[in-house]
Amino acid sequence: MLEAVYKEIREHMHKSVEAISREFAAVRTGKASIHLLDTVRVEAYETVIPLNQLASVTAPEPRLLAIQAFDKSTVSNIVRAIQVADLGLNPVVDGQMIRIPIPALTEERRKELVKHCRHITEEGRVAARNIRREANERLKKMQKDKDISEDQEADGHDEVQKITDEAIKEMERLLEAKEKEVMEI
Repeated sequence: MLEAVYKEIREHMHKSVEAISREFAAVRTGKASIHLLDTVRVEAYETVIPLNQLASVTAPEPRLLAIQAFDKSTVSNIVRAIQVADLGLNPVVDGQMIRIPIPALTEERRKELVKHCRHITEEGRVAARNIRREANERLKKMQKDKDISEDQEADGHDEVQKITDEAIKEMERLLEAKEKEVMEI
């Protein structure tokens, strides 16, 4: 019974860590990454569609992204969506191809990005603590309902804390790696 609770907690914590990892992938560094545009949503065909469903995105050079629209009629919508996404990128249209030069980051912008990454990590920590709180409440209820003993509840709280600490440690590791990536020139 407790193993099922631990398994569920681990899954929730893993999802929180994965969410941070995905958000970090969208944070711009000095290098071109196709993941920079993961958050871009384009208004096309009377709906809002993720960019990667309307075009292929490649990074042919370290400081250049190339977007090949599947349908020429969506090119202007894609350009507009990239500009609205406030990523600090200036797309250049070349027929059905959109080129996005990736400018070098200023020291000030690097510091802003690091601050943003720390904020993302803090949100992840809060999510992990909420998962821990819910798990501990669940353990208390199980003990109150006589499904587990007091000793099992205490052991459960220890295990939940251990799982939480592991998740937060992984979040910190991801933050440290991203900060290093952002700050390297």
